[in-house]
Amino acid sequence: MHFIDEVRFLVKAGDGGKGCVAFRREAHVPRGGPSGGNGGDGGDVIFVADPQRATLLDYRYRQHQLAESGQQGLGSNKTGKRGDDLIAPVPVGTLVYDHTTGQLLGDLVTPAARCVVARGGRGGRGNSCFATAT
Repeated sequence: MHFIDEVRFLVKAGDGGKGCVAFRREAHVPRGGPSGGNGGDGGDVIFVADPQRATLLDYRYRQHQLAESGQQGLGSNKTGKRGDDLIAPVPVGTLVYDHTTGQLLGDLVTPAARCVVARGGRGGRGNSCFATAT
């Protein structure tokens, strides 16, 4: 077993889903109006300190960590599903740095410590958000 204590990899939070443009049209409802739902939020990338891990070997060969994107909104004011968070277990004592700036993002010194590295995008707004009473 190899001991890897330094790894550089790409993380990407999920994109927010698109908002929907839909209009309510029914036989006995005059001027139905907009009924487009909002898009779901994207998932976050979270590092969690795991006492069962001793090395970063898992991330040596899996260098892209991508969270799930949110789903788009639907008609009938249905909001899209939120993207799942990507939880990456790392050994206790891991330091998380931003490679471009060199800034320390998190110091995971206690078991179950969490560090949100990338936040997911916000979902788009559907056209029912823009409706007014007039």
